Amino acid sequence: MSKRLSIPTNIWLTGASSGIGEALVHELAGCGHNLIVTGRRQQALDSLADHYPERIATAAADTTNVDDLAGISDDLNHFGDLDMAILNAGTCQYLEIADYDSRVIEANITTNVLGTARSLDIALPALRATRAKGKPATLVIVSSSAWWFPFARAEGYGASKAALSYFAHALRADLAAEGIDVVVVSPGFVRTPLTDRNDFAMPFIIDAEDAAQRIRSGLERGKTEIAFPRPFIWLMKVFSALPQSLTDRLAARMARNTDS
Repeated sequence: MSKRLSIPTNIWLTGASSGIGEALVHELAGCGHNLIVTGRRQQALDSLADHYPERIATAAADTTNVDDLAGISDDLNHFGDLDMAILNAGTCQYLEIADYDSRVIEANITTNVLGTARSLDIALPALRATRAKGKPATLVIVSSSAWWFPFARAEGYGASKAALSYFAHALRADLAAEGIDVVVVSPGFVRTPLTDRNDFAMPFIIDAEDAAQRIRSGLERGKTEIAFPRPFIWLMKVFSALPQSLTDRLAARMARNTDS
């Protein structure tokens, strides 16, 4: 039986100032866990800390910046040994194919992939130190289910999340011998400031608070793969099982509908 989150847990959470990250702060701190929260906006982090002054420590940083991360490395032990790192910071920028610009691809990959990889520069030593004391340690990487189907305009976002999921699964294999659990979270559409900008239908969209509860529940149950909501995940799995020629036709038709 999983012991994750069964006692007060010390957690580093990136991307904490909005969206799923902000909802996770309230979900986890409200359940008695201690959080070191990271985001780029100190004011937003301070606002969160005001809600739970005994449970939250702020560590403002841009996760794509190596120097920023090095500057907060000592903060990860603010509450004692770091038990869990939830690497959630991310972005979503869509590509307009008529005005193709590789910088859109770069922006997605820099934040979603490199930002997560650079966060491990400081998270992994802290988690290893916890394991060295015989305590459990968990690495949680928030990816997406969007890359399971080639959605129009999502070349950069989908590619970054596909890379991120592969990265996490490979880490799981490498870290198994050290006893560090690696959990991959693959949400569908979640109502956040990022998705509020979308100009297309988002099937089975859920609130960020619902997403945070599902993530907490999945962690408590010892899951290594947390994907939701179930109807959307089933739909994506059906799409991913289609013959490639059919997938191509369906994706192209959806692209034309998006432009109409």
